[in-house]
Formats: sequence, C-alpha cells, structure tokens
Amino acid sequence: MKEEILIVEDDADISGLLKRILEDAGYETKQAYSGTEALLCCEKKQPDLIMLDLMLPGMTGEELLLTLREGGCDIPVLVLSARSSLQDKVTLLKEGADDYITKPFEPEEMTARVEAALRRRGHHEEKSGAKVYFYKELKLYPEGRKVLVLDTPLSLTAYEYEILFLLIRNPEKVYSRELLYEQIWKGGYYGENNTVNVHVSNLRRKIKEAGAGDEYIRTVYGIGFKLE
Repeated sequence: MKEEILIVEDDADISGLLKRILEDAGYETKQAYSGTEALLCCEKKQPDLIMLDLMLPGMTGEELLLTLREGGCDIPVLVLSARSSLQDKVTLLKEGADDYITKPFEPEEMTARVEAALRRRGHHEEKSGAKVYFYKELKLYPEGRKVLVLDTPLSLTAYEYEILFLLIRNPEKVYSRELLYEQIWKGGYYGENNTVNVHVSNLRRKIKEAGAGDEYIRTVYGIGFKLE
C-alpha cells in the first residue's frame, strides 16, 4: 500500500498543486481545507503524514498540531508556511512539527523532506508493497518477523523481536522499563524485575555481534531506553 498524506491547506490552488506533486511522487493524498476538517479526517483514519499550512480558518495549524500532540498522536507533521522567521520555525518544531518548509518551495525539496520524515518514523515501504522499518543498518520486516543487520539475518527471541519492533516504530520516543514490560509481557511491573534489562542487553549484544558499528539502543538514565 502507498503512504497516504493528508494535505491541510485552505487555498484550493496550492492544495491542488501539492496533490499533483505528491501523487506524481507515488503517494496517495487526501485534502482538508480547515483545521477542524483535518482533525475529523485523522479521527476517522490516521494518514501516514500531514502536510500542514498554518493560516487556516477556524482551528489554526498551530492549534491542530498542539491538539494532535497533546492527544498522543505521533503522525509526522510537515509545516508548510510563508512565515520564514527563525523564531516561527523553532517554535513549531518545539511544539511537535517534524519539519518546516517555507513557501515558495521547490517540488524536489518538498518530496525529499516528505520521504525523510516517513523514513525517520518507520513508514517507508519497499516497492514490493510490504512495509519495512529502517533504522541505520537495521531492517525489520513485520510480515515475516525478520530482522536484518547489514542484510544479514538476526536471530532474536520473541521478546527481543517485540522490544526492537516497539522501539523502531517510534525511534525518537523514550520507553520506560515499566512501559516496555507492560506492552511486551502484558503484565504489571513492580520495579524489582530485571527482565527488561536482560533482554535489552542481549538485543544490544546480538546487533553488535552482527557487525553494526553504532550503538543502537541507548539507556536514558532514570527513564528507560530509546533507539540511538
């Protein structure tokens, strides 16, 4: 399946231009002309990425972004705006935007930034149509529960695979030991259990022994783990 991009732009001409550029690049698109309409679209079916204008009728782009992030939505959001000041860019990035593109824009730059955002969030798909999650030298194939490091298969236990699958889907998120235990082992975590640490340690070792040059799972002291 192709990735679907929600275009949130109240100017019909610009929206149409974005639609043509993105569909020519191989993406499916859906259009919304206000922040409220975009929010309803996301509630019905989450897109793989949102292309967001700021100056929208009713709910503004900033308000939509904050609503999505406060609700726990981690869809990649690329802001597309005529505002070019550094402060505007910094503010939106801090509020949860994944990238900021200034109008006017070159189609090639826009599609490259879309591709990069999707790749960072693990939504890149191979031409075969099977979803694959990429991170540095790792490739994870959910359909076959297969993991490759430098194109060499990695032998993982079921729990090691589930930990890596959870981390690679949200590479910027820090997972506490409690959350990992609850989501992977489906049970309550009482603080003294060393199970998560042992499995993460084994996972790190296997990735390193497979020839990966970098450290992949970082310990965030006092919190938990994330991909590095």
